[in-house]
Amino acid sequence: MPDGRPLIALPNRFAASASVLRYAAEVTARALVDAVWRAGGEPFMLHPYAPDSIADPAEVAARLARCDGVLLPGGGDLAPQTYGARVAHDSVYDVDTEQDAFDLAVAHAALEAGLPLLAVCRGIQVVNVALGGTLQQDMGGPDHEHRHLVHPVVLQPGSAVAAAAGTDKVDASCYHHQRVEALGSGLVATALASDGTVEALELPDTQGWFAAVQWHPEDTAAHDPAQQGLFDALVRAASRTA
Repeated sequence: MPDGRPLIALPNRFAASASVLRYAAEVTARALVDAVWRAGGEPFMLHPYAPDSIADPAEVAARLARCDGVLLPGGGDLAPQTYGARVAHDSVYDVDTEQDAFDLAVAHAALEAGLPLLAVCRGIQVVNVALGGTLQQDMGGPDHEHRHLVHPVVLQPGSAVAAAAGTDKVDASCYHHQRVEALGSGLVATALASDGTVEALELPDTQGWFAAVQWHPEDTAAHDPAQQGLFDALVRAASRTA
């Protein structure tokens, strides 16, 4: 554990290319890495390995066992089949079944082990689907989606998200065209946007610290203490398990 920093696992994202590489790449958003580092954590990149689009739960759990916390980042859309939809909406994009299988296995393993877990954007959707919930595949087109949008979100007083942010209202930087529909088992919504979009989910009965947000706190964390507070809370909880 370099510098005594707790290891925070971040599943990488597959990318067709990267400017500094000649071939397809695995990437992690620099803003996420920076936010974890500022909080005192050591970002630990995970290769999203799921042969034949099937992740071995025992293998994923064993890989996470060396880590002290987990950050499920944003990314492309989950395959609609993962939550029982038979037909994909035309707007569904960047589906990668190997990525889906790995992320879903990470969510299961982290929650079962009680590892501190922060889920961001796609991450909140992964956790919801992992626990049996569903997604609205499209929020209604450009006039209704939350892309390149910053909007106020009211947080439930006393929730883990509000405690981490140190406030009951935040300005959320969003980039998504899908949202949580039916909640997964045990999940409760602790923040809503004005249009009813679920902006935060929590698990009251989980054994480890957990928060999931639909927005991208890393976008503004460098200058917004409320957003950085989510990463700080993750790393604090991870420090207690280290």
